[in-house]
Amino acid sequence: MINTAESHTGTNTAHLCGKVVEGLSVSHKTYGEVFYTFEMGICRNSGYEDRVIVMASERILRMVAVEVGAFLDIQGQIRTYNEEVNGHNKLNIVVFAREAEAGRPEQMPVNEIYLEGFLCKKPLQRVSPLGRKISDLMLAVNRMYNKSDYIPCIAWGRNAVYSSTMKVGDKLALQGRLQSRQYRKKTEDGEVEIKTAYEVSIVQLETFPDEEGAHPALCRQL
Repeated sequence: MINTAESHTGTNTAHLCGKVVEGLSVSHKTYGEVFYTFEMGICRNSGYEDRVIVMASERILRMVAVEVGAFLDIQGQIRTYNEEVNGHNKLNIVVFAREAEAGRPEQMPVNEIYLEGFLCKKPLQRVSPLGRKISDLMLAVNRMYNKSDYIPCIAWGRNAVYSSTMKVGDKLALQGRLQSRQYRKKTEDGEVEIKTAYEVSIVQLETFPDEEGAHPALCRQL
């Protein structure tokens, strides 16, 4: 089996190839530089299209034309930040673009995520309506300037069972894709809203034992 940790450099990498489905919106301005967001659609093998929010600086966007229908190739990292909406904290999850170039319609869709971080909540075990075992994980991934991104992840099947042995503080490395899914939520006045959740769907998962130099344990989704 391939060792996930040894086949990547860095602790947080994202590679996306897909089509722009929603154009540019101003996000914020920092040190005189404007940052924008836009939305990319990336098809799975099943035909379902994940909608991924990309954030990029005006400097990066000078390299490509971001317009609805354009195909892009993005290299970057997952970033998370909290936003207060109607008195509640909302966790926003984006891919922060470090490189961007024009893609081609004939390119295969790409949605590849690699993360290395620490489990910051006890895994939540559950069973899908179809009887498949699922585990929800929250991974803290460190970055520069003493900051961390808190990234929700979901494990399936064998990986979900394997995660039940993990504890808060365990170091993990994982590969997967950033997926979007819609769900219904009832508001305080009884109305039902359609919301979108974002999470990393785990394909391959490793843990790092406490013993220094020991080979990480690995579990691949089946």
